[in-house]
Amino acid sequence: VQLQASGGGLVQPGGSLRLSCKASGFRLDSYMIGWFRQAPGKAREGISCIDSRDDSTYLIDSVRSRFTISRDNSVNTVYLQMNLLKAEDTAVYYCATQPLGARNCANWIRYDFWGQGTLVTVSS
Repeated sequence: VQLQASGGGLVQPGGSLRLSCKASGFRLDSYMIGWFRQAPGKAREGISCIDSRDDSTYLIDSVRSRFTISRDNSVNTVYLQMNLLKAEDTAVYYCATQPLGARNCANWIRYDFWGQGTLVTVSS
C-alpha cells in the first residue's frame, strides 16, 4: 500500500509541470486526496485537494489561477497541473490521503497517509 508522487523537475519561470499521485494497494476514489508542498526553510503547506464524494476541489489563493487538480480513476491517479510557475513555487511536493468524513478536503491536519515527495525547482 503506497502513494507515489512523480513528475517534478527543473523548469523555467512561466513553464508548466504536471505532477502525478498514483496509489497502489487501495483506491484513491475512496479517500480525499491532497497536494502539499514544503519550500526550503518553510513549513509544509496544503495547496490543493479533491473530495472523492463529489469530486469538488480546492486550491489555495496563491495557486488558484495557475494550478488545476484532476483525477483519472481508471489509473488510480490524481494530477496537479501547474502552469505559469514562479520561483516561489520551488518546493518538494507531496500527495497524501485522508478518510472521507471531514466537511471538506481542505482540513489539512487530517491527512494521515503520505507518499514520498517530488522536487519542483523553478529557476532560469
